[in-house]
Amino acid sequence: MTIVAAVGVFAAAAARAQSGDDWRVVVLGIAQDGGLPQLSCDRPLCRDARDGRRPVEKVSSLGLVNRQTRRAYVFDATPDFPAQVQRLTGGRLPDAIFLTHAHIGHYTGLMYLGREAVNATRVPVYATPRITAFLQANGPWSQLVSIGNIALQSIAYERPVAFDGGVRVTAFQVPHRDEYSDTVGYRIDGPRRSGLFIPDIDRWEKWDRNIRSMADTVDYAWLDGTFASPSEIGRPIDEIPHPMMGRTRELLKGSRAALWFIHVNNSNAEIDAADVLREGMEFPI
Repeated sequence: MTIVAAVGVFAAAAARAQSGDDWRVVVLGIAQDGGLPQLSCDRPLCRDARDGRRPVEKVSSLGLVNRQTRRAYVFDATPDFPAQVQRLTGGRLPDAIFLTHAHIGHYTGLMYLGREAVNATRVPVYATPRITAFLQANGPWSQLVSIGNIALQSIAYERPVAFDGGVRVTAFQVPHRDEYSDTVGYRIDGPRRSGLFIPDIDRWEKWDRNIRSMADTVDYAWLDGTFASPSEIGRPIDEIPHPMMGRTRELLKGSRAALWFIHVNNSNAEIDAADVLREGMEFPI
């Protein structure tokens, strides 16, 4: 790089910082709901994590942060929520939380906002009407609502939620095991780039949308990487369906979006593949 070009790059970065548009997506966790090591798991990955031979992996979550303006948002409130917020903001509560669905790895971290913990004041929690109804109707989550620890914000499919700084977050429905709520993925648009976050989906083929077409409209695709093989868990995959990583790679080969996997199960032998996210990775957006 020439001196002139280098000066231009640094000047552009300084201008972004001064204008407050230096938004980044931060990887806060990559594991399936049970984490890694998972309780009672004797698989090699769990043993290695338990014995210190590989990193412990927090549950799947992304953060969106602007370190100049100090605005920060969290996607999914996991059982590892306190440590994840510490990484993202230094411990300051996020400005909002976006939930994808009501399985244990994706909303139960809300408990840390309650009276027994930080006793937060009206932290905005964005979710679909079905998820908000679930939280309002079932304890202990209903107490978070009734005493004002969280402020539920109902979102509609395909309707962007806009924030200062050129950020938009758009929910879209995906097919999944919806025992307690519906399930959504999110499109995250920043002032410079955009990405898709879909940590859980049953099958790409079950969806009424085309994942390749969607990926071709964004810069990053952070997608469900739960399993690499239908035989890896030792029980029928139809009980807990997810797309296989190889099929996702095939569908997105040559796409505009950079493909990254998240929500990786403790049985997945491809957890160390080059296209699997790592905690702490950052993506300008």
